[in-house]
Amino acid sequence: MTNPYSDLPLLAEPDGFRIEVNADRERGDIVLERPPMNVISMGQRDQLRAAFEALDADDRVRVIVLRAEGEHFSSGGYIHGFLDASPEHVSHLADNVAAPWRCAKPVIAANKGYTFGVGFEISLACDFRIAAKSTRYALPEQKLGQIPGSGGSARLQAIVGLARTKDVVMRSRRITGQQAHDWGIAVELVEDDALEQATADLVDELRSFSPMAQRTAKKLLNDSENATVAIGIELEGHCYSRLRQSEDFAEGVKAFHEKRKPTFVGR
Repeated sequence: MTNPYSDLPLLAEPDGFRIEVNADRERGDIVLERPPMNVISMGQRDQLRAAFEALDADDRVRVIVLRAEGEHFSSGGYIHGFLDASPEHVSHLADNVAAPWRCAKPVIAANKGYTFGVGFEISLACDFRIAAKSTRYALPEQKLGQIPGSGGSARLQAIVGLARTKDVVMRSRRITGQQAHDWGIAVELVEDDALEQATADLVDELRSFSPMAQRTAKKLLNDSENATVAIGIELEGHCYSRLRQSEDFAEGVKAFHEKRKPTFVGR
């Protein structure tokens, strides 16, 4: 498949992944493809950030999907790369992994098999995680005399709380797909052979909403993540007021009264 961003220097030759754009489905995929474990190299992290940024800027794409070829999503990062990387480079790891969180568009992680280390961390930075029953999530850095370095412990704690995060991080414990769903890490749990269809269904569901309202909702939720309830309500009110003036809101109200599906344009 042709690389849609081969003209961008950082993405001219993607390391360990490929990028696919399906304009008809308004979908952009980043596909990890370094079998069998889809280990993520140090340089690849910079490229993945650039790939998310390119898809976020692509007008053909409404929803971004992060998925993997083979049995496993990713067993984590290339361990020796940490020894070779400079402290300055390592200090940027969390910024690269946060790329899906920064995207204005919704991002889905389709997880299966081993989803360890940076594979888990970048999935936690996505908006939605769909887990196949084979999925095993883990932050195993304690076994290396380290801790998660790309936001994993902080993002996990925000979802599951302090006690469960200590259990996972301090014991390098693996979480099954079922546990991840029960704990709210994964929004859906599916059979492995249903992962692709479940992902496609969520893409289509997200595409049915107003792009403007969706971007606003994501930014509001991200910005108010650590805010007090009072500040969160204040931010919500400002965003609501802005959308009240949009063409999409007028179309949504009109379509509701006319008992038809709305046609949103993103304005």
